[in-house]
Amino acid sequence: MTVAALRLAVVGVGHLGQHHARILAEMPGVELVGVADIKPGRAAEVAARYATTAHTDASELVGRVDGVSIATPTVSHVAVALPFVESGAAVLVEKPLAASVADADRLLSAAVARGAMVATGHTERFNPAVTAALPLVSRPRFIEIHRLGTFPERSLDIDVIFDLMIHDLDVLLAVVGSEVDAVEAVGVNVLTPRVDIANARLRFASGCIANVTASRISRDRVRKARFFQHDAYISIDYAAQEVEMYRLVAHSTAAARGGPRNGDGPNGLRPAIQGGRVDVVADEPLRRELADFAAAIRERRPPAVTGTDGRAALALATRVSDIISSDLSA
Repeated sequence: MTVAALRLAVVGVGHLGQHHARILAEMPGVELVGVADIKPGRAAEVAARYATTAHTDASELVGRVDGVSIATPTVSHVAVALPFVESGAAVLVEKPLAASVADADRLLSAAVARGAMVATGHTERFNPAVTAALPLVSRPRFIEIHRLGTFPERSLDIDVIFDLMIHDLDVLLAVVGSEVDAVEAVGVNVLTPRVDIANARLRFASGCIANVTASRISRDRVRKARFFQHDAYISIDYAAQEVEMYRLVAHSTAAARGGPRNGDGPNGLRPAIQGGRVDVVADEPLRRELADFAAAIRERRPPAVTGTDGRAALALATRVSDIISSDLSA
């Protein structure tokens, strides 16, 4: 028996959305039934490239798809997604899920009422380095993350917290699995009217402290995270898709030396550091994200990063942003 292809579409085929279209066009078991973009000529250009139909009005795709990937500017996410949700289609909404927590709640309430699936496009969760590292992280006590980028020509409708830092806030919430008790934050608007560089220090109920820095005015592109936990250290290079882990272990070496020496622990055990590079199979995070979205529709299961996850990251990002805005206006 032949399984019918999933009918998927992409709304917003700019810098990022064009890659959604590229990946879906070549994905087995998927029919890219159309792309939409309000920019004259853009939808036609991308549609011609991937042999699908072009639309300047996304509503023309409502009722014709099993799911849709939405990569429009943040302010339009909910307005674009709601008609699809109300038709029963699954939606994958690029991060941040919405322009506000209230808008996110409106979208999620509509999805629950209709029984539609909402996924959030936090691609770092699908980074092979992250998926390799997270099983190694256990009750971290201190986390340090740097996400620095050169000045972009896009996403200037939102500040660096919602553009870049929100990726790491989502990863932190997934890893630590604890409520955030306290937030300290500082930010500066350097090249735009919005915050271009920000730092947040988060204290979780578990006792873990996370220090997160995001910048879109750096000379170099840096995407790194370090996790410190009892007897272990794990580092992630998001961009290079590399992971290293070092662990403190005890070796029984006293007997070979003829007896214990200073520095040995009980029973002649001496601590030593072991570890190095962890095996990571490189892959495109966005491809993995879209494959999960398609599989979740077929299997009628929640996606790996749900709308609720996206709402939680948005709420924490808003908390950081509000603290910075209050400081800047003081």
